[in-house]
Amino acid sequence: MDEEATLVIIKPDGLKKSLTGNILSRLAEAKLKIIASKIVKVTVELANEHYNHLKEEPFYPELAKYITGVLHGENRVMALVYYGENAISKVRKIAGATNPEQADPVSIRGAYGRILTTGLFENVIHASSSSDESEREIKLWFGPDEITVVIYETEEVILENVKKEFWK
Repeated sequence: MDEEATLVIIKPDGLKKSLTGNILSRLAEAKLKIIASKIVKVTVELANEHYNHLKEEPFYPELAKYITGVLHGENRVMALVYYGENAISKVRKIAGATNPEQADPVSIRGAYGRILTTGLFENVIHASSSSDESEREIKLWFGPDEITVVIYETEEVILENVKKEFWK
């Protein structure tokens, strides 16, 4: 199979519980390249776009509170793009099943995830489920200039009157 990219998000509970190093060490077992990473403050708009396919689900309001950090008082996630052969399936195997109780106990979700009394899966990590979802998610979370490998077609656009912050 050709090389592919996948989005990984270490969710607010993973950062609050200082699991980032453990999670990155586990993901290193896949022998993939990290081609982008950043810490992101998740807005309601970003959460809505990321989980657009789940917006009609009864659990969505709590899911939005989870990813935006409202549930943990920690509004930041670590977003990463992993790249290499079979990246999506390799990362998903290490991440484990979405439901932490059904996840292999040695997977990331099996080891660190939990189910809240409300039924929400607090599963510490997001991993793209398919190549289509991966492309949609990566383009949502990262711009082409934030990724070290060209993975999708780009175009150059000249912008006028764009406001941007710079350091003083």
